[in-house]
Amino acid sequence: MRDARVGHGMDAAQETRYNPFGMDEDCRNCEGLCDVRERVVHGYGDAGADFVFVGERPSAGAERTGVPFTGDAAGERFQDVLGQIGLNHSLPTSDEPEIENAYLTYLTRCRHPDRDPTDAEVATCEPFLNADLRMINPEIIVPVGERALAEIGTEYTTTPADDLDVVEHHAERIRGRGFELMPMIHPGSMTTEQADAFVTAFLDLLDTDYRQTKGRRGR
Repeated sequence: MRDARVGHGMDAAQETRYNPFGMDEDCRNCEGLCDVRERVVHGYGDAGADFVFVGERPSAGAERTGVPFTGDAAGERFQDVLGQIGLNHSLPTSDEPEIENAYLTYLTRCRHPDRDPTDAEVATCEPFLNADLRMINPEIIVPVGERALAEIGTEYTTTPADDLDVVEHHAERIRGRGFELMPMIHPGSMTTEQADAFVTAFLDLLDTDYRQTKGRRGR
């Protein structure tokens, strides 16, 4: 495992990795979701992170644990990748991973058991994500999966959505408006070679002066 050069410890004022901004856990803005979900799954991790990972919606495992990208095989693979790049200091199987310098969240915070979120539900949940990004002010956003790349790419880059492909752009840096993007294929469908490629590209990123993008203060 890489030495955790990027691990800086959470801000002393941050009391919990789970939902550190105290967002509404009883949200009922989407009629089609609030009556079938088990819980709202808000963001988890370091509120002062350089890196924000954004998926489409909670999996059944994440809904059970209440922590994004945990609770199932895809979550374990994702957490293993974070461990290899120095952002997770616990076992990939942990339901409460020791995330440092990373924040994990979704486009939509509620899971429908039978379908993907609608465009209207993504739009309704967008203020939560916008608030996360505004308060964290990360250097790099990692869209996880095709839907996350399409939504975030449309919002934060000048690249046409039709030109964004998560397989083609996996582990590549894309210049955005205020942020850089580094897309990731969803861990549920990512091959070992693709996981290794992301780890290699991310470690290469850490060797650059990526924080100079916005003149972020040193940690």
